Amino acid sequence: MASKTSRSSELQYHRIVVKVGTRLLTGGSQNLDMAVMSSLVAQVAHLHKQGAEAIIVSSGAIASGRQKLGLTRTVKDVPLKQVLAAVGQSRLMNTYEWLFDKYDITVAQALLTKADLSDRAGYLNARNTLLALLELRVVGIVNENDVISIDEIKEAKFGDNDNLSAMVANLVDADLLIILTDTDGLYTADPHRAADAQLIPVVDKINAKIVRLGAMNEDKIGTGGMVTKIEAARLATSSGVEVVIANGKAESVIVRLASGEAIGTRFLPSTSKLESRKRWMLSGLCTRGKLVIDEGAATALRKQNRSLLSAGIDHVEGKFNRGDIVAIYDTGGNHLGCGITSYSSENIVIIKGAHSSKIANLLSFDYGPEVIHRNNLALLERKETSGNRQTVPVNR
Repeated sequence: MASKTSRSSELQYHRIVVKVGTRLLTGGSQNLDMAVMSSLVAQVAHLHKQGAEAIIVSSGAIASGRQKLGLTRTVKDVPLKQVLAAVGQSRLMNTYEWLFDKYDITVAQALLTKADLSDRAGYLNARNTLLALLELRVVGIVNENDVISIDEIKEAKFGDNDNLSAMVANLVDADLLIILTDTDGLYTADPHRAADAQLIPVVDKINAKIVRLGAMNEDKIGTGGMVTKIEAARLATSSGVEVVIANGKAESVIVRLASGEAIGTRFLPSTSKLESRKRWMLSGLCTRGKLVIDEGAATALRKQNRSLLSAGIDHVEGKFNRGDIVAIYDTGGNHLGCGITSYSSENIVIIKGAHSSKIANLLSFDYGPEVIHRNNLALLERKETSGNRQTVPVNR
């Protein structure tokens, strides 16, 4: 095993995930921009030398394949895009390997799909592999497996690797997720249209207003615009990971961010780091529906370490089966957490609001008095700390 380098006191973050999109890697052209890639690699290598651990979530396989095959026309059909990804992925990795070789740093390729991370066993396998790479001082280069997955190509789910990068940060308990793009961050308005648009330096809570601002900042070119970046920030911050959206062309941006410098838009964590099982549950990848519960049930869950009973359920949203993960909200719209349900949505519609003793009569069967047992709950509890409201995990 390679020996570890001592951590530098200059670094504010030790385990860092860096996401780079196609627009940044190509400079908006049809080809990979070697100057940009060289700069990004040099910065990661600098952090690596200081003892930091880094993973790169990189797009660019399709652009690399298009360049290799000499295609200049716009490609819209999925099968051809998958061919381009197959051709370009090895070329993209070869480029990274060649660039990191200059710094005597070994790289490894990891191709993931949403299905890999939705499955509990797949989630743990991916987590163990990435953590082992970090332990061996190997820089992982992660991308969506476009050859067998069309989520990213169809501009759904992961969206140009933004949400994938958040899941990778979640997987490895990262301290910081850096999402590099070709804009300086999130603005109060579209900076291309509004002269008075101002950069938002810090977002302490991602709410409806922030999402609307993301839509106003949206870049329609490429698969991952500001909206998907905010979605990724929401996912990562809910796992205790700090997130920064910044301009990848800013000088030494990765090194400066790792040192704590205020660049771009910083999204503060909404919770502390969660135990692995709860982190997986709260990721939202496998959430099948929603339970909205009344004030009494919310208090019982948050403050009394109680299970969720049918009497406290106000209403049900979505369709799900027994054993699925569902999100839990109070009637005020606050996300309390999630849990593994003992009853299907169809069953809960019948028993909601009823005392547990009536379940057998209402359904003609009984899986127990708890709709969600406290051992199958992953809750986020808000509390006041030093004048600021924070969110911390509730141990179950």
